[in-house]
Amino acid sequence: MLAARLEATRVSEGFRAPQFELPEPLTGKIWTLDDFEGSPALLVMFICNHCPFVKHLKKDIATLTSFYKEKGLASIAISSNSIVTYPKDGPEYMAEEAKLLKYSFPYLYDESQEVAKAFRAVCTPEFYLFKKDEQRQFELFYHGQFDDSGPRNNVPVTGRDLSHAIDCVLNGEELPFYQKRSVGCSIKWHE
Repeated sequence: MLAARLEATRVSEGFRAPQFELPEPLTGKIWTLDDFEGSPALLVMFICNHCPFVKHLKKDIATLTSFYKEKGLASIAISSNSIVTYPKDGPEYMAEEAKLLKYSFPYLYDESQEVAKAFRAVCTPEFYLFKKDEQRQFELFYHGQFDDSGPRNNVPVTGRDLSHAIDCVLNGEELPFYQKRSVGCSIKWHE
């Protein structure tokens, strides 16, 4: 069965990272936006366990975030899917996934789905890269795809688009290319 493809919606320039308070199932720790105050940039990823678009990238997401963590990038992943319709996206399975893939970032659970709504997230995977602005708040720098690969398009996974954006934000450079929207499975909203 093929997953339904959904394209991310555009978020306006100047969009600031919304406040959040979410649990990390692996450790039980509660994380907030303020926990990343010391970082020059923050990558927020909306992912889940079951989506073929995420499964296609998950090892490369783990590699990319681990590499950039050493360069100062903070990263988090958030799962907002309803576990009524997709039980495998629940907290206990998220903890297993984070441990198995050795995620170097917190994988957070948004049970109420309020955080996904605040970010205007609609699909998995969906990537938001924020930089610190003059007021020391996280302002959206990049909202786009990981790369051109997909579960069935035979394009190799490179992380090119996202890694180029991260390089630019960490080096204080402007983004010199058009941001292609993320494509993936829709977030499974509560009914």
